[in-house]
Amino acid sequence: MKTSIIGFPRVGSLRELKFATEKYFKKEISSEELERTAKELRLQNLKIEKESGLDFIPSNDFSFYDLTLDAAALLNIIPQRYKDLNLSNLDTYFAMARGYQGEHGDVKALAMKKWFNTNYHYMVPEIYDNTEVKLVGTKVFDEYQEAKTAGINTKPVLIGPYTLLKKIRYTGKKNASDFIKDFIEAYSEIIAKLNKLGAKWIQIDEPEIVYDLDESEIKLFENLYVEILKSKKNTKILLQTYFGDVRDIYNKLIELDFDGIGLDFIEGIKTRELIEKNGFKEGKILFAGLVNGKYIWRNNYKKTLEVLNFLKENNIEFVLNTSSSLLHVPYTLKHEDKLKDEYKEHFAFAEEKLNELEELKNLVGKDYEKEESFIENQKLFASERPDAYRKEVKDRVANIKEKDYIRTPEFAVREKVQRARFKLPLFPTTTIGSFPQTKEVRQNRRDFRKGLISQEKYIAFNREKIKECIEEQEKIGLDVLVHGEFERNDMVEYFGQRLKGFVFTNNAWVQSYGTRCVKPPIVWGDVKREQAITVPWSKYANSLTEKEVKGMLTGPVTILNWSFPREDITVKEQTLQIALAIRDEVLDLEANGINIIQVDEAALREKLPLRKSDWFCEYLDWAIPAFRLVHSGVKEETQIHTHMCYSEFTDIIKAIDDMDADVISFEASRSDLKILDSLKENNFKTEVGPGVYDIHSPRIPSEEEIKTQIRRILKKVKKEKLWINPDCGLKTRGEKEVRESLINVVKAVKEIRDEFKGNI
Repeated sequence: MKTSIIGFPRVGSLRELKFATEKYFKKEISSEELERTAKELRLQNLKIEKESGLDFIPSNDFSFYDLTLDAAALLNIIPQRYKDLNLSNLDTYFAMARGYQGEHGDVKALAMKKWFNTNYHYMVPEIYDNTEVKLVGTKVFDEYQEAKTAGINTKPVLIGPYTLLKKIRYTGKKNASDFIKDFIEAYSEIIAKLNKLGAKWIQIDEPEIVYDLDESEIKLFENLYVEILKSKKNTKILLQTYFGDVRDIYNKLIELDFDGIGLDFIEGIKTRELIEKNGFKEGKILFAGLVNGKYIWRNNYKKTLEVLNFLKENNIEFVLNTSSSLLHVPYTLKHEDKLKDEYKEHFAFAEEKLNELEELKNLVGKDYEKEESFIENQKLFASERPDAYRKEVKDRVANIKEKDYIRTPEFAVREKVQRARFKLPLFPTTTIGSFPQTKEVRQNRRDFRKGLISQEKYIAFNREKIKECIEEQEKIGLDVLVHGEFERNDMVEYFGQRLKGFVFTNNAWVQSYGTRCVKPPIVWGDVKREQAITVPWSKYANSLTEKEVKGMLTGPVTILNWSFPREDITVKEQTLQIALAIRDEVLDLEANGINIIQVDEAALREKLPLRKSDWFCEYLDWAIPAFRLVHSGVKEETQIHTHMCYSEFTDIIKAIDDMDADVISFEASRSDLKILDSLKENNFKTEVGPGVYDIHSPRIPSEEEIKTQIRRILKKVKKEKLWINPDCGLKTRGEKEVRESLINVVKAVKEIRDEFKGNI
């Protein structure tokens, strides 16, 4: 048996790529130095993969920012506004990812969206009617040759033409079908060149086919590959899928001339059933995704070997594979020297998953129940985790009543009460929560964590930063303020560290987008809150001003979705446990005079099943009530906000309205405000704050640009329903950028208010 992976983390075991890239952005290193760091990381990955015994080693799974953006650059799908900047290829690439503001011009970044059901973000390519799709880049060939020079004949990885065509944003009259011929020619040329270079296998990723597919979509896929596969010659083509099963197109896949087909046995709930019912084509190789590429728990060898034996018994030639790219898990456990062994033995990060693949390879075909690696593995699954189970938590979840999910009175009544109480002007201005985390802020937190400063000094520093933040917001002229969140390392990790039931790592970083990495908490056991978490900070901030200061919390669905969840109980039960803990915090904030409370659900859309038929029975039927459980106990005059970002929300607008928040803010600046049409069509009742500028870009929006954005929003949203805010938190931005951007926001709003002459 052979082994394979779909992809490997690219930021480095200690985020070396992140730090090098950010230095390049600051002009502290040259492009040559950045390229050198990138090459070192690629070669390091290849070395680890080879030494682990991996048989199919990928190349071109590396990226400076995002693989979808790489594919667009490779195929000349570069909007003219970026070409007109006359920058180097690398800087043009980064301009598409981050926007650009400088001597060469001023352009916004491409839109950014969540990658399927993960917390990874991809850049949305834009295609115009006059876009000439053709092979112009060399990255895939360069990285293949680089590996070959290092003695490894890799499996080059490409995002497939069907997935790319579906992810593209079409800006003119043409659609995907109008570009089929160009895509066929471009991908055929790539395959022919790799064939000439000596590639034995090419992996083409088509995760888009795990969605519900209609006949026209299946036909589009078929039309692409009937032609593209004619170019493969001596090179074998692996059609790789992940994040679900391919029930709508399975029979077509096994008939097309693919040499291998990669199927997900983890999230693909019907994958085994499809094989049992329809068989698998003789002469093809099944790349069986049985090692979980998205979660960090050890593989249960018994369950995996049962599936592999099923494949053997059915005479199916197979390769043991990961279920998805290992991009979605941390790099290695080697740097977790502070994590107890009783925890670590249950985890497998990317490097450790390579070891699991090798151990499983050595168990197949043997009387594995007598093998030491199998025996040790099964001991883990037979043992009870220490400090994981709390009867009082389970009892509290079991005693939740239907009325606990319902807030009274209804929204329309609350809206009138809250307007009378807060007396906010037309188009109230606010921010999403966090303010810049400067070097000094991070150092203060680091010194306290290491015991280098006292708790009193740590608190005093943060209180001074909060005071400065409140004064700055008042000076700028914002209407509803925030305390800045200087005490928080991350919107999920911060809460997890203060709740029972979580385990934390030092260096288990996972790429979210570009240079942004997150360190997800691990849900180890039953979750409960033992004391107030945010109340002292919010109460202090509130005492500094006559204006309202929002209490800032993270919602239960987002806490779970941005953590590594348990696998021994359902995600629903885990979410309800967290919801009860956050509910306690909401009620404590209210009792301490915090009248506006924001409960962020940035990741609500993230774990929505990819197939619409599964949305309600598997997710929304409990995820939406879990949010309502958090805030249903507050008074009518307490205003509940929530925030969502970088996902497609238009198809679940009714469900979002059912969250029964009073105000929702969401990312809109990169997505051409398309969500507003859906709000209007569905008579959305909740007050809304569509982001008026993009905080993930260093560029500062002009006052005129913001006014234009507000006017566009007002064509779709009633004036009395509209809040004005950036599209996300300001944590990653510089202080000067934030100040100038918010000044322009307030100036723009004042001018728009004057046009409407008065308050609500």
